[in-house]
This record gives sequence, C-alpha cells and structure tokens, in this order.
Amino acid sequence: MVSIAVRDASVDFPIFDAQTRSLKKAMLGVVGGRIGPNASKVVVVEALRGITLDLEHGARVGLIGSNGAGKSTLLRLLSGIYEPTGGTATVEGRVAPVFDLGVGMDPEISGYENILIRGLFLGMSRKQMDARVEDIAEFTELGDYLRLPLRTYSTGMRVRLALGVVTSIDPEILLLDEGIGAVDAAFLQKARGRLTDLVDRAGLLVFASHSDELLRELCDTGIWLEHGQVKMHGPLDEVLEEYKKRKPGPKRPPQGGRPR
Repeated sequence: MVSIAVRDASVDFPIFDAQTRSLKKAMLGVVGGRIGPNASKVVVVEALRGITLDLEHGARVGLIGSNGAGKSTLLRLLSGIYEPTGGTATVEGRVAPVFDLGVGMDPEISGYENILIRGLFLGMSRKQMDARVEDIAEFTELGDYLRLPLRTYSTGMRVRLALGVVTSIDPEILLLDEGIGAVDAAFLQKARGRLTDLVDRAGLLVFASHSDELLRELCDTGIWLEHGQVKMHGPLDEVLEEYKKRKPGPKRPPQGGRPR
C-alpha cells in the first residue's frame, strides 16, 4: 500500500557570503580549531518548517500558495531529492516526480529515442516504453519530427513530446508540478484529458498548481503553504476559499534568514 508519512520535517538551505562562500572553507575554520572571520555568519534559509503529513492510497492533494511558499520544495522532499534537515519523511511506493517536463531529454537525439529515455527516467522499463511508443507518437501529432533531433523542436513541440511520455506512465505516487503552458489551447485541452487519466491510474497524487480549475479537476484535498509552513489542510474548496480571503500584506523575506 502506497503512503507518505512526514513528521515535523524541515528543509534548510545555507547561503554563504563572499568570505564564506564554500562549505569547504567554512568547515576548514571549524576543523582547524579556529573559526575564521564571518565563518559564524552563514545565513540559513528555512524553506520548510515543521511539516507533518499523512497521505494514504487514493489521496488527491493540491498544494496551494504563492510563489516561494514552499510547494516545489515539499514536492522535492517527498521525491527524495531533498533530505530533511530536521524531522523525517517516509515514502512507501514507486515515485514518479514530474517537476520539469524537459528533465531526462537529450537535445542531440531523436524524439523517438527521447521517448524511451524519458520513460526510463520516470521508472518505466524498456519493454513498457516500447509498447507505448506508437500511442505517444500519435498523441503528440509531431509526425516525421519524431525522427529529428530534439534541438530542432520549438518549445511547444518539446512540451508536447514530454507530455506524451509523462501521461503514458503508470505511477504509484505521482508528484506533479504544473508546467504545461507552452502549448496551444486545443492541444492543452487534449493533454488535460490524458492528465486526468494519469491521475486516475496513480495510487496517490500531490499536485502543485496556481490554477484553481486544474486543482478542482484533479484534487479533492488542499494544503495551503505559507512561508514554508502548513497554513491549512482540508477539503480543497474550503482551503481555496480561505486562501483567497487572505489579506495581502508587505512581502517578507524567506523565514530563517538568520546567522548561524
């Protein structure tokens, strides 16, 4: 059974100034028994703080929040790209992280070859991808361009190819960061149909998006993140309503911008 269990997890990013801009330089001061000038003034940005979640098979969770709220960082924590600097994050099940549609694609090889490579990157086998190639090719409507190197494609064509592969996989846990705005409206509508089918096949979905329409189409639960913390977790419509009612205030710097 797929599941996600996060307990009081935090993710910190150290920011080194001009005089302590490398971890090696900072550590030398400590290991050598001397803390050099500014070595104690490393600024740490707390991207996530005190995150606790329990998600089981069947969960369809939308991440809500402004830019910089921590949505993408949380997705990367759940995928294993980031390790928690505090607390724990335990994920049971095969994860398909879809953050950047172009990751795992090679501009020097053909579209057909990139279909196979991107599928392997997302955890599928060569046999599974071979069985999906024709369906993906038909969906993309790229025709003979699939025999050409990816570097000859426009941005929209690359997104078509990436979407074709992404929506053909069978994930247990799908972690999705919205990034499909570079295609024309007619194709986007076609892609959304396949995206809905993809979500239906997934055991568990966590989806970060600024589109209320897409969130309502794919999710039933919402998590509102603000300054790296969970502000609200509950039924999607209730969370969206509270998020929309929030009072705009002055922009704040990232939390945890403090010397250590």
